[in-house]
Amino acid sequence: MAKKRRRKQVYEFKPDREGTALLKRLYLTRLQRLQILKWTGHGALCIVMLTLQDVIMSQLRFSGATTDLAVCAIFLVGLYEGTENGSLFAFIASLVYLFSGSSPGAQCIALISCGTVGLNLLRQTYWHRSSGSILLCTCAGIVSYEMLNFLFGIFVGNTIWERASVFALVAVMTCICAFPLYPLVKLISKIGGDTWKE
Repeated sequence: MAKKRRRKQVYEFKPDREGTALLKRLYLTRLQRLQILKWTGHGALCIVMLTLQDVIMSQLRFSGATTDLAVCAIFLVGLYEGTENGSLFAFIASLVYLFSGSSPGAQCIALISCGTVGLNLLRQTYWHRSSGSILLCTCAGIVSYEMLNFLFGIFVGNTIWERASVFALVAVMTCICAFPLYPLVKLISKIGGDTWKE
């Protein structure tokens, strides 16, 4: 009987299965799955806005101006999600925006990312978290983005001073589009619960 016990104790240890890391199963908690779903939803929203802008809205012009829906969606998500998560999202989304071919140039990465960080810090310092403060900061981000794009275009010779009114009209039209887009961003952000702490 003593021999049987020893044999059982010897064989109780089971070594890990051999295999590559790619073939192992990935175990995620429910909260991690919901967070992945939320950020996938935000990314999909920005891509849908980018597609809608390129396919439909670019054909509709009012006094030579059209909306900039992708920038609107990036600013909304970035400001809704807060400084840490929202700013990282804005940086990644601005990279996608640049490589989509719709952006006015590489300066959009700095304008969107730095604008999101700065406006998030401003909002968190001086205002309580509310729909009004998020929409106000979003509109400020859109206006500053369009005006700085215009000034950069003047500096490199891509546009002329007479087109300032068109850039201003683009900013106003895009700010108006932020209001119906905000409830959709808010709905997607509720997946997995609210994670912001201010």
